[in-house]
Amino acid sequence: MRRDETLLLDMLIAARKIVRFTDGLTQASLATNEMAASAIMREFQVVGQAARMISDEGKASYSQIPWKVISGMRNHLVHEYFNIDFDILWQTIQDDIPTLIGQLETLVTPNQDEGRPH
Repeated sequence: MRRDETLLLDMLIAARKIVRFTDGLTQASLATNEMAASAIMREFQVVGQAARMISDEGKASYSQIPWKVISGMRNHLVHEYFNIDFDILWQTIQDDIPTLIGQLETLVTPNQDEGRPH
């Protein structure tokens, strides 16, 4: 099993990609830009899968992170891919991803992400 620190870094990198991939998009254009929507949903899946793999001890230690909500969104995107609500996706990008990035940045060791693609 991968160490929690590595999984937290994976989450941080994917969350930063979500922000980068939405740069220049609007809520309306997200639903019509197939390539951007696909890339963004893939990064949400990475965030959610990494969150699912964090140890129970890690989840307890980092209880400020909404682990079940993150995993639930991943499950919805994977299993209900035909029923994506782009309004909810956009709201999550705008409201929750910046907060998650801030939380993860406090947990990832400085310079831990050097050499990793962002």
